[in-house]
Amino acid sequence: MTHQELAQNIYKIAHLKGDFLLRSGQRSTEYFDKYRFESQPHILKEIAEQMKKLIPPGTEILAALEMGGIPVGTALSLATGIPCVFVRKEAKEYGTCQFAEGLEIKGKKVCVIEDVITSGGQVLISTADLRKLGAQIDNVLCVIHRGGEAAENKLKEAGLKLYPLFLRTDFPS
Repeated sequence: MTHQELAQNIYKIAHLKGDFLLRSGQRSTEYFDKYRFESQPHILKEIAEQMKKLIPPGTEILAALEMGGIPVGTALSLATGIPCVFVRKEAKEYGTCQFAEGLEIKGKKVCVIEDVITSGGQVLISTADLRKLGAQIDNVLCVIHRGGEAAENKLKEAGLKLYPLFLRTDFPS
């Protein structure tokens, strides 16, 4: 599947029109329902195949953010053989009480994986938490970057480089 064909498939499956409240607090008349493309094995597999080329060399661990980044991170892990940790929004209060599940990340070169980024808010929160655990994080990958320059600037200020598979402009208006 070409990059453009994948964009068309994602748009057809996941693009909704209406009135939506985004995680950032912004309102939007359009929404990319990530679960609609992440739940389709043939689409998720192709996303991973195309995204794996964006993973910076030397990446030791993929950090998939709860909840939408987890299917993408898992697919990327399967496509590349790079281990993946699953990052909660907050540490659970039972069992191991972990914030990042799966592997030790201290001292490791970690790449954050997200599905859709608008403002970058959750990426910034999760990256700060992962860095407190000793992870070395410079890079973020996402399927769709629907935010603009402001989101990229916030990430850049936090020492992060964003690698999106698609920009909002890759889809019809």
